[in-house]
Amino acid sequence: MKSMSKGFTLLELLIVIAILAILTTVVVLVLNPAEYLAQARDSQRLSDISTLNSAVSLYLSSISAISWGSGCLTFPSTYCTASSTYATPNNSSTCTSVSSSTAVGNGAGGGYGWLPLDFKSLSAGSPIAKEPIDPTNSATLKYSYNCNSTANTYEIDARMESAKYKNGGGSNVESTDGGNASTTYEMGTDLTIIY
Repeated sequence: MKSMSKGFTLLELLIVIAILAILTTVVVLVLNPAEYLAQARDSQRLSDISTLNSAVSLYLSSISAISWGSGCLTFPSTYCTASSTYATPNNSSTCTSVSSSTAVGNGAGGGYGWLPLDFKSLSAGSPIAKEPIDPTNSATLKYSYNCNSTANTYEIDARMESAKYKNGGGSNVESTDGGNASTTYEMGTDLTIIY
């Protein structure tokens, strides 16, 4: 009796592997997973800055004697989550107060976070559980804050990294936010404090 073996030949297996390799390469090139990850981090930045803006606005409207924490820094100095110096055509802004602390106030168990407002001093409690930190938190991708204690105004900034959200991208938020820096997403009551 003749025995028939069933299975794939080596040639058939090699052809299937080659087809899978080509499809994988095409999918990676078309989908660009690195860009999608950058977009996800930018979405987190947009959410974080919006949350901080709401928290600072609530703080300013709820406190009669506003305490700006350790005091507003003066231009070109800025509170930041990572150390760096920004150079712009007209001037530069230096991160002189650098902290990655996420504390929300000067209550029991810790001091201020990188944004030096005492959110715990609000009668209803802090509107945020902790201060957010940039997902990358590097010299170029970080959160920045500065204020004008005389006018009771502030600005919170973040830089985008994806082609979609950066200046010139399809969903550009950097140059369309009304601020004076076209390569930074700015939010607050005075978008000219930083830079």
